[in-house]
Amino acid sequence: MSEAEFSRPLKLDVLGDQPVRRAIEADAAERTALTARFDLVALDRLEAALTVARNAGGIEVTGQVDADVQQSCVVSGVPVVTTVSEAVRLRFVRDVPADAEEVELAGQDLDTLPLEGESIDLGVIAADTMALALPLFPRASDAELAEARKSLLSEEEEAARAAAANNPFAALKKPH
Repeated sequence: MSEAEFSRPLKLDVLGDQPVRRAIEADAAERTALTARFDLVALDRLEAALTVARNAGGIEVTGQVDADVQQSCVVSGVPVVTTVSEAVRLRFVRDVPADAEEVELAGQDLDTLPLEGESIDLGVIAADTMALALPLFPRASDAELAEARKSLLSEEEEAARAAAANNPFAALKKPH
């Protein structure tokens, strides 16, 4: 398994009766690696404030992930800026049955994930939360799309340009 681009492991042996709070932030190199992983134009900020606590049901991670992201518009390709501010509510448990059915959760419920090893990677949680919160089909504003259309050729203009370039006599028309 490859190493995570943004890794902030928290060893479970530091958890006692009191919750552990961590504020984490991706540095420039980590943001660059995440930009490539998630096929972004840019990742200008990724930070999280997370609380980790033991309870009878396992380990709970709650908090907030905030990010400033640039994605490519699906229509024009121009950068689209998205600000992510997403709540985190996860529960890690040791024995999740392999055949457990997926259940639609209510807003107050926690996603349940398997607990593997003796640590939880808060950086991975933050990066994955950010990625899941991004628009699947980012689209620029109407004004930005109108501006981008000015630089695009219509199909007819493109066909005319291609035909002119392929004309064997086109070179004769050029002034010497």
